[in-house]
Amino acid sequence: MPSPSNTPRTQIHRKPQRAHHEAATIRAIIDEALVCQIAFNQGGSVHCLPMACWREGDFLYIHGANNSRLTQTLLEHECAVSITHLDGLVLARSAFHHSMNYRSVAIYGRFEAEDEPAAKAAAFRAFVEHVSPGRAAQVRPPSPAELAGTRLLRIALDEAVAKIRNWGAEDADEDMAIPVWAGVLPLALGAGPLQPEAGCADRQPPAAPAFIGG
Repeated sequence: MPSPSNTPRTQIHRKPQRAHHEAATIRAIIDEALVCQIAFNQGGSVHCLPMACWREGDFLYIHGANNSRLTQTLLEHECAVSITHLDGLVLARSAFHHSMNYRSVAIYGRFEAEDEPAAKAAAFRAFVEHVSPGRAAQVRPPSPAELAGTRLLRIALDEAVAKIRNWGAEDADEDMAIPVWAGVLPLALGAGPLQPEAGCADRQPPAAPAFIGG
């Protein structure tokens, strides 16, 4: 995949040194996401909704009901998709210089539908594998009726940009002598104790995505 186009919408004006347009960087951030935020205009009103997501190749995928106004709107109009991972709280010696370490991606464009049954089945299998590696081989795949009743949408990563901060505090020289702890408090997404359904406690536990800590 070539690097996404650097368009007016993907130009970072605030802290431009944090911008990254490399395809590998954008893909890596997307691949650690389970949820994205989609901003769109519907009926003269602006909305921003969370959606489960995953990536295959040069596309970000989501899914929804066939009769959903959301999915129909995304097929008819452009939108903006964002993903953010919060990696740490940056604690400085002054209140003003506190910050956060993060990795984020913004994607612009219009979703398109994938309606071919075999392609839909393969994409949903990839979604299950993204959520829990190895699980697609253990569970019942979607039936033809279930596939027909679900809309699969994808948006190309042609117009996308990443923004990253991954360093420590940036205190002013005059604040360096303040006797307070400064540095980074790392944060990470973690899995809690399993909560099995009745009759499942002694069965093989599911695998969590590699990017989620135990």
